[in-house]
Amino acid sequence: MTIVKICGMRELSHMVAAAEAGADMLGMVFVPAVRRYIKPEDARTLTNDFRSKYPTTAAPRTGVGQGLALVGLFADQPVEEVNEVAASVGLDMVQLCGDEQIDYWGKVNVPLLKVVHVVTLPTESQTARNIVMKDVHFRLQELGESGHSAVLDRQSDVQPGGMGETFDWSIAREMADRGHRFLLAGGLNPENVGNAIEATQPYGVDVSSGVESDGVKDIAKIQAFIATAKRNSQE
Repeated sequence: MTIVKICGMRELSHMVAAAEAGADMLGMVFVPAVRRYIKPEDARTLTNDFRSKYPTTAAPRTGVGQGLALVGLFADQPVEEVNEVAASVGLDMVQLCGDEQIDYWGKVNVPLLKVVHVVTLPTESQTARNIVMKDVHFRLQELGESGHSAVLDRQSDVQPGGMGETFDWSIAREMADRGHRFLLAGGLNPENVGNAIEATQPYGVDVSSGVESDGVKDIAKIQAFIATAKRNSQE
């Protein structure tokens, strides 16, 4: 069954709708420069209100256990800050979206997801594509051997994710064929997630802007996205 993560949560009604629709992970953004940023004190209140309805217990390796896993997104922030927010808010997992390296990962106190950014090539060049493939393979292998999970997302110079842009899915498919497990992110929405799962065979899918209307989470789109992702994973 494909894992589904809905990211950029800031409202209780959206979290409840995602939970009732069958989401496995809900993400909250703690990167101050990002539009979907939520203050830790507001996230703590939101988490407490949500957990009164949906208790969460994360498994050590995957972060997925009984109930939903609540995930906090960070990018190149001091690890002390990450651990402090995770403990204060009561996060089940942390998602690192910046350039954090292996020595940083081991200092995080909760299970983590690490974003592997896939460079989009300006021209069709097999040599350049091979370089990208080699880099992505190495990073996924490093994460797997370290006991952490990965998210494949498109490289962006604007912000660490949430841009609603796809990358070359054939790269993701080759990574899956090599035995790597990852959540696919970048440009997914209710209309294309079924094709994305079929094309790339990911462990899970991750969406934020693709389930929004005018920059706000859209419950109907959340429900449609989860229903399609779960249905396609069974076919």
